[in-house]
Amino acid sequence: MDTFFEIGLILALATLVAVVMQRLRLPLILGHILTGILAGPLVLNLIRSQQTEAVFSQFGITALLFIVGLSLSPKVLREVGKPALVLGIGQIVFTAGIGYLLVRLFGFSPVASFFLAAGLTFSSTIIVTKLLSDRHDLDRLYGKIAVGSLLVQDFIAVALLIVASAFSHPAGLAAAFGELAIKTLALGLAVTAVSVWVMPRLTRLFASSQEFLFIFTIGWGVGLAALFRAAGLSTEIGALAAGIALASSPYHHEISAKMKMLRDFFIIMFFILLGSQLSIASAPSLIVPALVLSAFVLVGNPVIVMILMGLMKYTRKTSFYAGLTVAQISEFSFILVLRAVQDGYVPQEGLSLLTMVGIVTIAGSTIMLLNADAIYRRLAPLLRVFERRSAMPERHRRVAVDAILFGCHRVGSDFLATLKKLKLSFLVVDFDPAVIDRLKSQGIPCRYGDAGDDAFFDDLALSKLKIAISTIPDFDTNQFILEKARKANPSVVVVALAHTAAEANVLYRDGASYVIMPHFLGGNAAAMLVEKLGHRPEKYAVHRARHIKHLAGR
Repeated sequence: MDTFFEIGLILALATLVAVVMQRLRLPLILGHILTGILAGPLVLNLIRSQQTEAVFSQFGITALLFIVGLSLSPKVLREVGKPALVLGIGQIVFTAGIGYLLVRLFGFSPVASFFLAAGLTFSSTIIVTKLLSDRHDLDRLYGKIAVGSLLVQDFIAVALLIVASAFSHPAGLAAAFGELAIKTLALGLAVTAVSVWVMPRLTRLFASSQEFLFIFTIGWGVGLAALFRAAGLSTEIGALAAGIALASSPYHHEISAKMKMLRDFFIIMFFILLGSQLSIASAPSLIVPALVLSAFVLVGNPVIVMILMGLMKYTRKTSFYAGLTVAQISEFSFILVLRAVQDGYVPQEGLSLLTMVGIVTIAGSTIMLLNADAIYRRLAPLLRVFERRSAMPERHRRVAVDAILFGCHRVGSDFLATLKKLKLSFLVVDFDPAVIDRLKSQGIPCRYGDAGDDAFFDDLALSKLKIAISTIPDFDTNQFILEKARKANPSVVVVALAHTAAEANVLYRDGASYVIMPHFLGGNAAAMLVEKLGHRPEKYAVHRARHIKHLAGR
C-alpha cells in the first residue's frame, strides 16, 4: 500500500471515530487510541509504514513538549520547583512500593514485579499536558505543579531506562550514570548560555517576518530535540529544553500560537500509533489483576498526591485536581517494560497485563480530568481530610469593598491600575500562594481563597459590591461568581472571562455586564473599558449589545 494513501486512510478513519466520540461526548484522545486499535494488526491491519507514522508521532511529542517548555519560565520553575520535586519523587516511591506488593501477590517474580511496579509509577506527560491544554489549565497552580512533577518523573524514567539497559552488566552501571550526568550538565549549560546571550538577539531578528519566525521555531525545537537524542538523552527532554530557552522571550506567546496547529495534527499520530501497539490478546486470567492494578492507579495515585500536597499545606481543591493528573500510566511505562521483556526479566504476560492497565487508566483518567469540576463538587466535603488546619486560611472576617478582582495572573494584573485610578476600594482573590505573596509585598489588598467554594463567599460582604471582575480561566467558576454576585446585588457590574463564543453567550444570558475574550480582545483592552465606564451598569449596555452581536456572527 502506498504510504501517502495509507496515512490518508488512517486519518479518514480517525475523523469518523472522532465524529462518534463527539456525539457520545467522549474525549477525542480515546477516539485516537481506538483508531489505532482499529487500524492495527488486531482489526484492519492498515498500518504498514510504521516507521513513517513513528516519525510523525515524534514530531507531535516534540511540538507538545516544546510548547510546555515555553510556559516554564525561570520564574515558574522557581515557583513550583519544590512541590514538583516532592510530588514527583514521593509519588514514585509510594506507588512503586505498594505496586510491587500487589504485583507479587499475582505470582510474578521479584525482578518482574520490580519492572511492572516501576511501570505503574509513571504518569504520561504527553496525555496530561494535552488534557490541561484542552481545559486551559496549564497556567493554573495545579497545572504548573502537575507538569513540573511529571517532568521530574520523566527524568527518573530516563534514568531507569539506562538502568534497564545496563542491568545485565553491573560493572557498567556507574559508568552509564556518569555519562548521563556529564551529557545532561554539558547540554544544560550550553542551552542556558544560548538562551541568555544569543537567543534574545536571534528572536528579534526572526520576529521581523512571520514566516521567518515560524521556520526558526521549528528548526530550533526539532534541532535541539534531535541533538539531545543524538547525545543519548531523551527527545522529550530536548524539546522541553528548547521551549524553556525561549520562555523568557517577549515573543513566546506568538511562537506558542504558531506551534499549536502543528502540534494538534502530529499528536494525533502519536495516539493512533499508541493504540495500534496495544495488544489486548491476553489470557482471561489477567483480567482480575488488570482491574485491581487499574483501580490502584486510578484511585491510589491521586490519594497519594493529595496526602503529599496536604502535608505541604495546599488546599483540598488544588490537591484533588493535581491528584487526577497522575491517574494513568505513561508511554515510558510501555518502553521500560517492553525492554525488560526483550531482556528476559519480565514474561510476555507482564506486558499484556500492563497493556490492559494502560487502556483502562488512560481512558478513566481522561474522563475524570475532563469532568474534574463536577467530580470535585460532589466529593468536596469528603476531601476535607486531605486539608491540614495549618493550610493557608480561606476564611477571615467579612470584607466590604467596592470591587473584587478574582484571579491576578496575566489578564488580572491589567485591572490593578484601573481599579486604583477609579479610586475604588478593592480586594484581590487568588488561590495561588505565590501570587498572594507577590501582592502582599506590593501592599495590594488580597486574600487567599477558592472562588469556586461556596463557603468562601460567606466571608465577603457582597450586597454593597459595585463591580466584580473574574479573570479565572474556569467557566464553571465564573458562572458561580456571577450567580453569587447577582444574587447579593442585582445592580452589580460583573465582568467575567470566557475562552469561546459559546461560553461568552451563556455568561451574557446569565447576566454578565461584559465578557473578556483574551483571544479576541486581550485583558488590556477590557481593563481600558472598565476604566472608561466605571461601575455604572447602564454605561455597559451599548458595549454589551455590540459584543453579543459580534459573537452571533462567529
